Amino acid sequence: MTDGRMPQPGAPETAGADVLQDEVVDAEILESELVYEGRVWDVRSDTVAYGGGKIVRQYVDHPGAAAVVAVDEEERVLLIQQYRHPIRRRDWEIPAGLLDIAGESPLETARRELAEEVDLVASSLEPLVSIFTTPGGNDEIVHLFLARGLSPAGEVHAREDEEADIRVEWVPIADAVAGIFAGRLRNGILTTGVLAAAERLRAARRSAPV
Repeated sequence: MTDGRMPQPGAPETAGADVLQDEVVDAEILESELVYEGRVWDVRSDTVAYGGGKIVRQYVDHPGAAAVVAVDEEERVLLIQQYRHPIRRRDWEIPAGLLDIAGESPLETARRELAEEVDLVASSLEPLVSIFTTPGGNDEIVHLFLARGLSPAGEVHAREDEEADIRVEWVPIADAVAGIFAGRLRNGILTTGVLAAAERLRAARRSAPV
């Protein structure tokens, strides 16, 4: 996990001690074992020197991901629905993909996933927020972007497996927010992205000249 791949939007490179922020801890890893090598991600077991003793923690070693909150001129957000086997549901999500291409930045991954999953390109892609999805179980970091100025991509991409029957809907962002708070939409990346985008749009409206 390398959380330095993209700074938090609007955050200073170095912040003072009075700023509320996560703290980096350079704990010594005494031993690291590859427990399972998977097709997409691995499982590791680390023995760590911490608190005057040793702790052993297993976790998913994840490449990270980028996700896109695409919002049109009517302030509708693009949601996709697809089957996710671990939860046995077709949940609502936002376009996202792994940082699994060497040398590709999170921004480039976001742009690629927008084209591959929903056949769109954006004239503007700006950072929204970066999150650790499950800090107690994996080291995944997801970088979320706000996409505006949307238009059809030059080609339609072929899709297979879970993406073969993907459903795409444009939903008023207020309805998506309501669905989150009602417990009908539970995807964590969607929740973070939609709420962050709604706040970004609200702040833009407040600062716009009358």
